[in-house]
Amino acid sequence: MSALLDIPVTGLAARIRSGDVSPRELLDVHIERIRSVEPLINALTADRFEAARAEADAAGEAAARARARGEADALPPLHGVPCTIKEFLRVEGMPWTGGMRRRAHVRADTDAVIVRRLRAAGAVVMGTSNVPEGGLWMETYNALYGRTCNPWDLGRTSGGSSGGEGALVASGASPFGIGTDVGGSIRIPAAFCGIPGHKPTGLLVPNDGHFPPATGRAEPYLCAGPMGRSVDDLALLLGVIAGPDPASPQVHRTFGGPEPTDLRGVTVIPFETNGRMHVREVMRGAVRRSADALATRGATIKEVELPALRNAFEIWSAMLSAASEVHYANVLGGEDGVDFLREFLALPFGRSDYTFAALTLTAADSITQVFGGTVERFVSLGVQLQAELEAALGPRGVLLHPPYSRPAPRHRDAWRTPFDAACTAIFNVLELPVTVVPVGFERRGLPLAVQVGAARGNDALTLAVSRALEEDLGGWVRAEPRA
Repeated sequence: MSALLDIPVTGLAARIRSGDVSPRELLDVHIERIRSVEPLINALTADRFEAARAEADAAGEAAARARARGEADALPPLHGVPCTIKEFLRVEGMPWTGGMRRRAHVRADTDAVIVRRLRAAGAVVMGTSNVPEGGLWMETYNALYGRTCNPWDLGRTSGGSSGGEGALVASGASPFGIGTDVGGSIRIPAAFCGIPGHKPTGLLVPNDGHFPPATGRAEPYLCAGPMGRSVDDLALLLGVIAGPDPASPQVHRTFGGPEPTDLRGVTVIPFETNGRMHVREVMRGAVRRSADALATRGATIKEVELPALRNAFEIWSAMLSAASEVHYANVLGGEDGVDFLREFLALPFGRSDYTFAALTLTAADSITQVFGGTVERFVSLGVQLQAELEAALGPRGVLLHPPYSRPAPRHRDAWRTPFDAACTAIFNVLELPVTVVPVGFERRGLPLAVQVGAARGNDALTLAVSRALEEDLGGWVRAEPRA
């Protein structure tokens, strides 16, 4: 049964339909895997194993009846497949804290829209996964649940803010997870942990049931998306969770389904760096190898200069700040905000309710609000960059870009390169779809990955190109955490 830990979601769903494995057997092998790796990676915040077993048993009975009628192919696409959900999304009856002490008592009374869609498609939710306090940081740590470790090297970060999902999926403990991304929070954990992950086009997937909320002009920048074992998993899952919903009236896009892996007529624009940050050679090399692999399949490589990319971090920060109706201090502290001086003084003595990362990010957000004229200038630059990049991409173009400046850093070491999240964050405010796909390992055994982006609405194209890279350069390999 342990072989099930290496099979993508598409294969697991097919085995349930055929009767080769029951939903209960599949669930139990993953629960056993969670219990094996959880003491090492600390990625699951709360489980619902007993409820999941009842749901799996019911799914098994339904599958048996469908097979007896010769209607197994009519079962929902995720029938009986277990999963986990990032704790920022509502799962009925489960903690919904956002990794924050002041919300430690909060439980979700309903499912988020996309959780309802997953359940309707047959998925069985095993539990919720760890996050940074309040989000917006690439190290998954909070005072409620502690620190999540990278399953490839426990001394390194799994990324954030969907770091719990990244660690669970990478180690085979969950066949797939749902993360959310406002600055790289799906893509950085996917890259650090060596799994495929997809940030959809803005306004393709509803955000209803997410904490912290993103509403109004900020809603296109926050994207919920899938993290799985294969790129085909991502396409299947995106088809389940995408599309309009009354609870998210701005969401108007639809996903037309996956494209075949045919790269004739596809243009590839490689960026080894944004022209400003220091990107390590091993990350640049991953972009070059990916471009070469796509060229071998018939794609055309095109070099494009986009000087505005040098200001990627400033553009992201300005556009997000200008669009946000709720500032980070209020996310952390509620209506009263945060008393910075008191909390910073209390921090060394373990008496603050907040982590150092959360307080630092709150201070940075407050500083950004002061420079209104500068914010406006970078917002304008961002609008210009979006137009220039989409003109260069056209309907059949993709970009390649490092997901970060280096492989997974050691715990706390991301503070040396805090602005390098610009590698991913810029594409949130440009609203582009971006897929992260693993492309091998570096000499220390840490995963390498690239981002594949395209013009808005071209999610199917980024997935098709990523599938080609997965086939040619390796894809996901199950991590085996070791103390």
